[in-house]
Amino acid sequence: MAKKETINVQGTEITVITSKENDYISLTDMANAKAGKARAADIIKNWIRTRTTLEFLGTWEQLYNPDFNVVEFDHVRMQAGLPSFVLGTGEWITKTNAIGIYAKQGKYGGTYAHKDIAFEFGSAISAIFRLFLIKEFQRLKEDETRRLSLEWNLQRTLSKINYRIHTDAIKEYIIPNIVTKEQIAYTYAEEADLLNVALFGMTAKQWRDANPDTKGNVRDYATLEQLIVLSNMESINALLIRQQLSQGERLVQLNNVAITQMRSLVENRKLKNLK
Repeated sequence: MAKKETINVQGTEITVITSKENDYISLTDMANAKAGKARAADIIKNWIRTRTTLEFLGTWEQLYNPDFNVVEFDHVRMQAGLPSFVLGTGEWITKTNAIGIYAKQGKYGGTYAHKDIAFEFGSAISAIFRLFLIKEFQRLKEDETRRLSLEWNLQRTLSKINYRIHTDAIKEYIIPNIVTKEQIAYTYAEEADLLNVALFGMTAKQWRDANPDTKGNVRDYATLEQLIVLSNMESINALLIRQQLSQGERLVQLNNVAITQMRSLVENRKLKNLK
């Protein structure tokens, strides 16, 4: 789901549309910094029609867009530099099936470009503007990364707290009165794997065998949704243990919980907005 944010570059508010895979920056907002709203469209049109810009856009599209119309691009490029040559954003997109730039209609509309292209357009404003644009965009991304890290660590901590409740229930209802330390450790590992199998579909060892070059364990690479469900499952398993259900019975119930809750979280719009 796309998310709208803004950055301030030398006093100009610039819109950034962030999705899971790409970031697009408003060229219209950037052009306003140079000529104001009245001439923003002309600034973009004059920039896109130059041979240097077309070479850059064409190369970018060929790198990232498998559906780019190279034949039509060659026709456009041959006309670049002629006095009569005019090329607008919409025409460029229609003729070449470009994805690096798109036009959005409505109150908050305008021309948006992939960050790679937007940084290049920044030079049309000024070299200094381009530098501050890149700096502010990087700051935005660093803030997002920091926020997501805090959310992930919060869920990881909550999962560890609930795991203590989980192991207390194991000690009370599963472990016999007289056991060796090795037996206790084995029982804990077995119960942890019960949750792993219910949620991840594999034990910790199976995950390590499948990922020999990674550090940590399967839970260290869990998504935010998986950590939330894992936290809930630990509490539920503790309750099921106190009800003295067998591991087989608990595995079935925990797997149903995992499926139901994961579906709910993945479809939850509020959780998506955190990403």
